[in-house]
Amino acid sequence: MAKLISLIIPVYNEKDNIPLIYQALLEQLEKIKDLYDYEMIFVDDGSKDQSLQKIQELAVKNPKVKSLEFSRNFGKEFATTAGLQYCAGDAAILIDADLQHPPKLLPEFLAKWQAGADMVIGIRKSYQHPSLFKTVSSTLFYKIMNFISGTKITEKATDYRLIDRKVINEFNRLTEHNRITRGLLDWLGFKRDYIYFQAEKRINGKVSYNKIKLLKLAISALITHSLFPLKFAGYLGVLIIMFSGPLGFFIFVDKYMINDPFGFAFSGPAILAVINLFLVGITLSCLGLIALYIGNIQTEVMNRPIYIIRSKKNIGKNQ
Repeated sequence: MAKLISLIIPVYNEKDNIPLIYQALLEQLEKIKDLYDYEMIFVDDGSKDQSLQKIQELAVKNPKVKSLEFSRNFGKEFATTAGLQYCAGDAAILIDADLQHPPKLLPEFLAKWQAGADMVIGIRKSYQHPSLFKTVSSTLFYKIMNFISGTKITEKATDYRLIDRKVINEFNRLTEHNRITRGLLDWLGFKRDYIYFQAEKRINGKVSYNKIKLLKLAISALITHSLFPLKFAGYLGVLIIMFSGPLGFFIFVDKYMINDPFGFAFSGPAILAVINLFLVGITLSCLGLIALYIGNIQTEVMNRPIYIIRSKKNIGKNQ
């Protein structure tokens, strides 16, 4: 029996690209029709153009085309999440509607999946027309994330990826609202393989992720995948105490115990400044301690599974 592949395509104002991505995907699916069946799920993320109409026209012609319509624009991460929650495939392939993710790579994704990978991740080698801002900000984001986060996110990884059903089931258990899909998938683990590609030029429409949205997404990723920003005040406080404590002790001994034999002549304002610095360090350290408790609350509220099982053998269904 042919395995079912779910193609999940988030859509926001892509009316001109929908027929193109549909046709491009069909061409690739035709090559593997003896091995795989498919469903094509378009998730309309509150589009303001005729995107939904285009999707519904395709669904009338092809019952394997399905659509989910959001009541408003919630964002790509939630569109992707909805697609994964409603798909029925043995595996799902996430792909953008703007054709920057080359559909011609579908057979390669499926081949690596059949070879044993639970997740096949598309790695963008480059854009055809990269901007300096995008290049620098992307590199900086991944460097910071992988430095402070417990979850290592693959640099230049994209949402263009194949996900096995077992991974989909675990992903659907995650409950947090502020999310970055690729970060959560990386957190889940599982066996991975990679495909490297050059992003194609967008044919129609405008990029929906502007600089402000990208910044919000980056901040959300930093907050949900690392407690470092929360703990930073505590770390800073400890450093201040380590500096101001010995300095204050030295000033006290020099001025009041050995009568300044070295001629430093510390003034009253200087002594007061060191005392204030020390008290600031104490305050920040206390905030850091509070942050540890808040971080523990955040971890519990996110309610992620405490472990993930990739496979089981000789274990009962309810065990």
